[in-house]
Amino acid sequence: MASVMEDPTLERHFKGHKDVISCADFNPNNKQLATGSCDKSLMIWNLAPKARAFRFVGHTDVITGVNFAPSGSMVASSSRDQTVRLWTPSIKGESTVFKAHTASVRSVHFSRDGQRLVTASDDKSVKVWGVERKKFLYSLNRHTNWVRCARFSPDGRLIASCGDDRTVRLWDTSSHQCINIFTDYGGSATFVDFNSSGTCIASSGADNTIKIWDIRTNKLIQHYKVHNAGVNCFSFHPSGNYLISGSSDSTIKILDLLEGRLIYTLHGHKGPVLTVMFSRDGDLFASGGADSQVLMWKTNFDSLNYRELLSRHSKRVTPDPPPHLMDIYPRSHHRHHPQNGTVEINPVADTQSTDPQVVEVGRVVFSTTVACGVTDRKQAKKLFLCCKEQEIGWPRGVDTSLKACHRLR
Repeated sequence: MASVMEDPTLERHFKGHKDVISCADFNPNNKQLATGSCDKSLMIWNLAPKARAFRFVGHTDVITGVNFAPSGSMVASSSRDQTVRLWTPSIKGESTVFKAHTASVRSVHFSRDGQRLVTASDDKSVKVWGVERKKFLYSLNRHTNWVRCARFSPDGRLIASCGDDRTVRLWDTSSHQCINIFTDYGGSATFVDFNSSGTCIASSGADNTIKIWDIRTNKLIQHYKVHNAGVNCFSFHPSGNYLISGSSDSTIKILDLLEGRLIYTLHGHKGPVLTVMFSRDGDLFASGGADSQVLMWKTNFDSLNYRELLSRHSKRVTPDPPPHLMDIYPRSHHRHHPQNGTVEINPVADTQSTDPQVVEVGRVVFSTTVACGVTDRKQAKKLFLCCKEQEIGWPRGVDTSLKACHRLR
């Protein structure tokens, strides 16, 4: 069995959000982590010890997606308020608003050159935007239900999208046409992304599965059913050899894609895990969920002989050889179930992290009101928390902008 030092370890624990954590992304400079929440705020956590964190306010509903520009100089956020905002991740808190869709915006993603944004929405559309001129470019409209996620390929020539119509669609960004549809889902397709080489896409589903397709041959090459509830999110390691996933079963799973098997199960969240994300260099990954926690983990992928570690954990028990992402002509797929050799990690309490000083930038979250004797921000906040805790209606006459946010569906 591997020693504790060789396993992924809990590095930091960030506290500052007041509600469910819905999304996360690392700055390409590896110095910042951005997270979005049902509390309507975007947090920028500076990873240097004792550095201040920034809370950006401006969205009027749940933040559903966040993505840093490749340069790291901007961060985009999507929201159920039907808008996308472009922020400068500094104390200035400046933002530009895209009035993006006619329904909730579920995801936002920059192209690798940083010139375009793609958004997915409950209005059943995928839209592409020009960043420099901040203008709408075109719409992709073949989905028949809510679109949960849309991502550019590494070379920017393709877009992958998925949604509640139980399909994953592949789009050509030149012709704006849907060039392929992947089905075979027992429920909503919740998340989609390309691997680092752009040869494969993975998708997760409410049917507890993760599927990997080779887009050169349009064949399903790997099919994992390692979670006990719906898979909400995943992230490819930059090497393309590993994948982490977060699920409503409260666990994070780490898959070795070359071996075609589950190697770690991480426990740390109390409730559904709604977001996971590797840093750009792959040394760290972050997770967040319904418990309002943001956890940052350190990987061991570059610090040990991983083949040796796998052989010590357990031997493969399936007789057929595993499929490989590097295959030009993939072998027929088979389903991967949890195996007894999986390492379970229960992180110890984080005693090293201290809550950073949080600087609030952007517009004021709680407006001043004189109704019902509520005359200042502190009183309004206290009333808000009280009503939420007691699950009672909002008092008549008090500014409705102080109401609790709608939660994620």
